[in-house]
Amino acid sequence: METLTLILLLGVVTLVLFAVEAFLTPGVGVAGVGGALCAVAANVLTFVHYGNTTGLIVLLATAAVVVGLLFLMGHSPVVDRAALRSTIDSTAATPEQLSVKPGDEGKALTRLALIGNALIDGKTVEVKSADGFIDEGTPVVVTRVDEALILVRRKTDTTR
Repeated sequence: METLTLILLLGVVTLVLFAVEAFLTPGVGVAGVGGALCAVAANVLTFVHYGNTTGLIVLLATAAVVVGLLFLMGHSPVVDRAALRSTIDSTAATPEQLSVKPGDEGKALTRLALIGNALIDGKTVEVKSADGFIDEGTPVVVTRVDEALILVRRKTDTTR
């Protein structure tokens, strides 16, 4: 009877540790590994003390309980309420960046080693070079605006 008590105790500890892992410390942590070790120990003790038939029945029951709990957790309204469902639609763009449109012209305030600052329509904005390095003071034109990302290229001289 002492072995049966130990096996049942290991089963309860397994469930408690898995619950701690699932709800308090998600990820593969100490509680999850401890729960798995307790489950393995309980199954090994069952095989050793009660034989192969009983051990196999307990092993299958353990697998069924784990699969059942995973299914219930996946369809539980409690887990649904705790899950993140909202989409973040905000942007880090400043009002100056949002006011820039493709075709706007300006000049590089800093060397654009792919990213730097430019003065466009009297506003200082962070830009990204679409065609390599651009030296400070070089005229630029905006080619694309995507939220906070402003792509610029060198302005070509069309008077020649």
